[in-house]
Amino acid sequence: MDPNQADANAAAAEAAANSVDDEALVSLLQDMVRVRSYSDAGEEGRIARMMCDRLSALGLSAELQEVSAGRFNVIARLAGTGGGTSLMFNGHLDTNPAGEGWTKDPLGGEVDDAFIYGIGVSNMKAADAAYVGAVKAVMESGVELRGDVVIALVIGELQGGVGTVHMIESGVRADRFVVGEPTDLSALTLHAGTMEAEVTVYGETRHVSKMEDGIDAIAKMRLAMDRLQTMTFSGPNSLQYEGLRRVCIGVIRGGIGPEFQEWRPALLADHCMIKLTGRFSPGQTADGVLEDMRGELERLAREDAAFKADIKMNRRGQDLVMNPFEVDPSTDIVQTVVAAHRQVTGRDPQVGDVAPYKFYGTDASHLARAGMTGLVYGPGGAFNTMPDERVALQDLKDAARVYARTIVATCM
Repeated sequence: MDPNQADANAAAAEAAANSVDDEALVSLLQDMVRVRSYSDAGEEGRIARMMCDRLSALGLSAELQEVSAGRFNVIARLAGTGGGTSLMFNGHLDTNPAGEGWTKDPLGGEVDDAFIYGIGVSNMKAADAAYVGAVKAVMESGVELRGDVVIALVIGELQGGVGTVHMIESGVRADRFVVGEPTDLSALTLHAGTMEAEVTVYGETRHVSKMEDGIDAIAKMRLAMDRLQTMTFSGPNSLQYEGLRRVCIGVIRGGIGPEFQEWRPALLADHCMIKLTGRFSPGQTADGVLEDMRGELERLAREDAAFKADIKMNRRGQDLVMNPFEVDPSTDIVQTVVAAHRQVTGRDPQVGDVAPYKFYGTDASHLARAGMTGLVYGPGGAFNTMPDERVALQDLKDAARVYARTIVATCM
């Protein structure tokens, strides 16, 4: 690059970063947190309309894209003059539910000297707000871009990425992308794929007086759980890949019959069911992981004639499998974000298969499979998906400045 052009680009990036309005950024995020948008309830319609209006008011071309009844993606575009690299900021509007143990109002958007609090503020409304703040800053700095900037705020990421898949199928694309899932501003270039499965173990009920004559489905399930949580998946032997693989059992039910009747605990359970999630690496598939699990249960059945079980993929409604994601850390967009992070914070970010974020499933996998190149980098993470979920205000502000610099470096 011509030295004069490089100096001009550096000055433009600096001007864009300096134009971030911290007060407006925090205020927008507070407004977003105050709109409940639980994923499983399909509640994203209200916040989608709000964000579409906000983006239109900034002067972007913004539209609602209906994915299912009352559930909308928001697709907004800052058009470049042409001939440049396009960049997409992809983030989801749906959140997990607020559980027990909060000392703050989950929908309050409360701010103190260090943090902003609320359900979904980390996963991932903080990044969504930072996208808007970054694009607004670029526009106000007067920087002229050749490539388009797309803000894609989607539904149903927590249901396997149904919003992003719909967006891709509708033809929305960009050359490069950033997914702002909460990585505590680490540049995540490798993460696991995700799948869910359901295992049912069958027993034979007896009254407690003669329980020795029955088959306790719960006791047999304990054997199955031990095997599944310690099993070795088939696939590439890379230590980096093996470090992505794990099983988490999050639901268990036991009782009488397929309805799990539980009012008579004096009877041995003849049904026990668990729901689990598996994390898997590049070189593996969800179907392959399911077969590995099935093989483990079949080996247990050969060792124990009283063990009987079945396993199936667990798909809830529109849920999709999220495949593993991997991008070469030397790729231009990764290096652009790393350089922007260094310029904003004065230090290098962590790069690669950074734990615990490498166990996420993200929409980066869908975007990459559609031919786009990008990474996962966003504020929040340390206090993600827990009571008093929060994001450090400094990380929020830094993210917006990194995104602004990334826009200039990519699209100018």
